[in-house]
Amino acid sequence: MKLATFAVSAVALAASTATMAQDAPPSTTNVTLYGIADAYVQFANGANNLSRAQSGGLSGSRFGIRVNEDLGGGLRGLAVLESGINLDDGTNGQNAFWGRQSYVGVASPYGTLSLGRQYGSVYSLSSDFSEFSNVSTGASTAVIGGFGGYEPVRGGTTYSATGNGGPARVNNSIKYETPTFSGFKAGALWGFGEATGGTNDQRVADVYARYSGYGFDAMVSFVDDKLGLTSQDVRTTSGAVGYTYGDWHGTAGLISVNDRSAADADGQGYWVGGDYRFGKQLVRAQYLQNKAKNVNEGKTQAFGVGYQYDLSKRTNLYTALTRFKNDGDSYANRWASAVPAGLTTVDDRNITEFTAGIRHSF
Repeated sequence: MKLATFAVSAVALAASTATMAQDAPPSTTNVTLYGIADAYVQFANGANNLSRAQSGGLSGSRFGIRVNEDLGGGLRGLAVLESGINLDDGTNGQNAFWGRQSYVGVASPYGTLSLGRQYGSVYSLSSDFSEFSNVSTGASTAVIGGFGGYEPVRGGTTYSATGNGGPARVNNSIKYETPTFSGFKAGALWGFGEATGGTNDQRVADVYARYSGYGFDAMVSFVDDKLGLTSQDVRTTSGAVGYTYGDWHGTAGLISVNDRSAADADGQGYWVGGDYRFGKQLVRAQYLQNKAKNVNEGKTQAFGVGYQYDLSKRTNLYTALTRFKNDGDSYANRWASAVPAGLTTVDDRNITEFTAGIRHSF
């Protein structure tokens, strides 16, 4: 997607919303304080044992402020400020106070335009279509995505063009999303690299589309993350699908990375899972695989099962048991979070994990 085309579309949307706002009735503003408190205990067995308390087993712990203003004429002003919390020690979750999201925008019948630090499409895809989301417990897509510093398949921050978060959450970004037409919507995001003398340096371009209807939910995305100052360019193509039939729900997805730099560190990851709800109880299972293409034995596999009991609509108890099978090289030595030093060795790389926790949403 060309920057010029994106800019023209953004200007046209802004002009149309300004016209619609003329002679509008007085506005009404709603401000919502919301959050999630999620903590769990974790027991891991590898070459050595580990037990600890952690934050964010089902969902990342957070608190946020959501602003929604009715401007009249079908227009809404909106803003979100959301801070991640490591509930176990009280520190910030994304190394920034408003690190989860911080953006402002306007919504109209022609779509939504927003500016700030915002979710990229790969983050949404790997969260919405995964039984264990992209958090740090279970057979999570975090094994594929990295998500601690984010680079799909390989992990780490080498290609994080925009700094904190990379394409998971994109800094300095402008985003447009269409209204929903017969279950279909699409969007585009541009993360400015803010490099003097080079519009294309250190930027992220992200386009996606999603369809929901008749029990199906499907999404595709393409992200071009370019660190132009050193000629590094990583292209990530992803797709996922979910289907709901009664109390049954199934999901599957794929993340494929084309590393166009000299390192040629391509890779793929995929997952398939399902869950069943009966009353206040939910059981889930998921298998995933992460494979770095040009790395000897560069593969991780994980299979996890989980159980959730809903004490109320807002409070859930949960547990999970997962087995991680890591092949030979360091790229494949993956877990759903950073592997602590000493948990695995060269000769003993596999990990068995048990977690039990509680989540409260407000």
